[in-house]
Amino acid sequence: MPRKRYQIDAIDKIDMSPLIDLTFMLLIVFMITFPMLDYSVDVSPPEMTADKLPDNSKTVALNNKGEIVFNNLVVAPEELLNDLKHLRTIDPKTSILVRADGKRPYDEVIYVLKLVKDSGFANVSLVTQAENNNDSRKKH
Repeated sequence: MPRKRYQIDAIDKIDMSPLIDLTFMLLIVFMITFPMLDYSVDVSPPEMTADKLPDNSKTVALNNKGEIVFNNLVVAPEELLNDLKHLRTIDPKTSILVRADGKRPYDEVIYVLKLVKDSGFANVSLVTQAENNNDSRKKH
């Protein structure tokens, strides 16, 4: 009889804390990795070929120093917004071309695009250089 009692006591004394720890760890791992699955989108860059640039266009550039250039003048973001609003009242069919130095952070380019959008222009294009010919300007 004492031997049976010892076996029953061993079953009663199984330590569940490692199993609970493992369960919580897996739960935390899945909670962290699941939202990242939405952001892991496969993005392939577009072709660098496009139509000819529109004739009725103005260029907003972000140079390698992070300065915004409009009409060949360095302008502050507020000035750019005011100039674009004024241009839109004069000629609303103007298309805006945004050029940015390739070494500038992405958020700076998005900020310039947001300024153009806030001014009311809907016809906005990003301008790039063609890969095989550095002198020809292309948009995509």
